[in-house]
Amino acid sequence: MVSVTQQPAAERAQAPERLGFVVFIAAAAALGGFLFGYDSSVINGAVSGIQDRFGIGDGATGLIVSSALLGSAVGAALAGRFADRYGRIRVMKAAAVLFAVSAVGSMLPFAAWDLACWRVLGGAAIGIASVIAPTYIAEVAPTRYRGRLASFQQAAIVLGIAISQLVNWVLADAAGGDTRGALLGLEAWQWMLGVCVVPAVLYFVLAARIPESPRFLISAGRLDEARTVLHAVEGAGIDSEARIAEIRALIASDHRPRFRDLLDGRLGLLPIVWVGIGLSVFQQLVGINVIFYYSSILWQSVGIDQSNSLLISFVGSVINIVGTVIAVLLVDRVGRKPLALVGSAGMAVSLGAAAWAFSSATGTGDNVVLPDLQGTVALIAANLFVLFFALSWGVVVWVMLGEMFPNRIRAAALSVAASAQWVANWAITVSFPAMSRWNLSATYAIYAAFALGSILFVARFMKETKGIRLEDMG
Repeated sequence: MVSVTQQPAAERAQAPERLGFVVFIAAAAALGGFLFGYDSSVINGAVSGIQDRFGIGDGATGLIVSSALLGSAVGAALAGRFADRYGRIRVMKAAAVLFAVSAVGSMLPFAAWDLACWRVLGGAAIGIASVIAPTYIAEVAPTRYRGRLASFQQAAIVLGIAISQLVNWVLADAAGGDTRGALLGLEAWQWMLGVCVVPAVLYFVLAARIPESPRFLISAGRLDEARTVLHAVEGAGIDSEARIAEIRALIASDHRPRFRDLLDGRLGLLPIVWVGIGLSVFQQLVGINVIFYYSSILWQSVGIDQSNSLLISFVGSVINIVGTVIAVLLVDRVGRKPLALVGSAGMAVSLGAAAWAFSSATGTGDNVVLPDLQGTVALIAANLFVLFFALSWGVVVWVMLGEMFPNRIRAAALSVAASAQWVANWAITVSFPAMSRWNLSATYAIYAAFALGSILFVARFMKETKGIRLEDMG
């Protein structure tokens, strides 16, 4: 790669204008990541209202909350195929429509099963957004800006989580601190789910204003449009014919790996694929999405009122943003493996402290309370857990999955590992309501045990990828 100081003067002069446009289109694409974070975590504030409105128990609650994850798995599996056939922009628009329709349907359900169906539809949009935004950004970003622009997606996801919790708290507070309180003819929890239509419409509008990926245009034979986009994102001084020839050669040499490329006669799958699956599964088995999906009812279950529980959830999402920023700053400096080990140790200690605190809960039903000391420990431990996860496993796993596999199997191996992650996410999400009702302290002790197990897994099986070229991954 040519350094900035080695570039021609004309190209350097165009950099600020070109960068501004590329930042805009990357941010527009990353709005899909914002909706990913918002729609997946907004259910957190609505859970208690949904339970009360439809009179459902723990099992049905878990199914409703986790139903979006089933849609996500399908959406993620189909997104790449649709993007290659119809284009990145059309798929973004389709995701925006799905987000909007799901938001309206979820806001106006007539039964619990109806709500679950709308959540599955929103989940499909989440799955699509999880694939299409990073793909598009990587294809339009100039090489020297690609890493920073690619981080827009993760930043947008954690921002979406934070905004969803803030919106939930504001709406509940406006309804008198009750998620079933009336607001403009609907209950607060309905507005929580329906507000997602606003960023969904914005996503559709912005997707209509950004250019198609040059890679897709070239693969579709639309070379004049590809030249225009290349000049817009890389500067008028580039040799567009050389860039088109380069992209054509890459497309022609693409190897589309199949599942059988991952097979190994002794272990079923290649060892590196098992490591990727292990990283994905451990990321979920520590219970992080319990915080993002259920924290409001978690705090209510130990005596904190609805409004304050939503405020605590918002604080946790802000801490998630802080931790993510720390990870982005450190992952290329200290390496992936040290960050993962520090995160695992921190999560194990904080989850163990939470398990100890919850063991002191007394009372039943709506009259459960924690002693002052244990309540303080539980709050601090939960937020430290989020911080340690965000500054390590929240970022490191996705970086590793993009780097660790050899070129010839990368796409297929990443697909398998990501699928394992969705399955583990679903298992934790659907089981938490019943497990917490059984024994909240023991549930957190189980998550702490998985965090301890992740230390051993990282130390034994995870290889450092810092500073290693993708072409040299073996």
